[in-house]
Amino acid sequence: MVGFTELLKKRMEDRGFFPDVRQLDRFGIYGRELKDWNTKFNLTSLTDDIDIIDKHFVDSLLLFQYETLETGIRIADVGAGAGFPGLPIKIYRPDIRLTLLESVGKKTKFLEHIVAELKLGDVEVVNNRAEVVAHSPEHREQYELVVARCVAALPVLAEFCLPLVSLGGRFVAYKGSDEAESEVRDAGTAIDTMGGRLERIEIGDPANLLSRDADGRSLIFIDKVKQTPDKYPRRPGIARKRPL
Repeated sequence: MVGFTELLKKRMEDRGFFPDVRQLDRFGIYGRELKDWNTKFNLTSLTDDIDIIDKHFVDSLLLFQYETLETGIRIADVGAGAGFPGLPIKIYRPDIRLTLLESVGKKTKFLEHIVAELKLGDVEVVNNRAEVVAHSPEHREQYELVVARCVAALPVLAEFCLPLVSLGGRFVAYKGSDEAESEVRDAGTAIDTMGGRLERIEIGDPANLLSRDADGRSLIFIDKVKQTPDKYPRRPGIARKRPL
């Protein structure tokens, strides 16, 4: 029977990712701890090894198929949940400085645990809402890259995420391949209001990327071209209730 690490190595290499021994070990620990904690807390609906590898680990790393990250780049993962996509990105590129924003306390506890278990440096876990954190001077417009996966519709995400992006930086939203274009149309006002500009949409082939996900994956790249007005994001709950 093929072990988790061997399966992980093969499926990552099939998709163009070549983790070293230390990275494979960390992904293995991550997968084990995710399944263990999931028996106590609802962290993920995916518990099968292949699903964890394909739909969490590989999916998180798809950014590297389209983007070259500068050494030491500062990244924020908004609505990090169980750590996706931020932690796999950090494992694959240990030089980055990562902030994980998560408002749910149980998920935050898991994030703190797994960061310590993996012995990852330069990772900050923040237990708060993006609408609050984005008004804090140590976070507002301080990140060259902000990522978010499976958090909210793009008009809402733009208000959550773009205030955190530094001028000249970028926001990348992970979306299903069939929803990207319609969400971008709906989010035009929010993106512009927050100081963003659509750079491009990349739609992956599910046959090549996520073998058991018929919907595939799209990545929406939005550049920060002007500063976000001080009043945004609005107070918690308003963006979801009244999206721009």
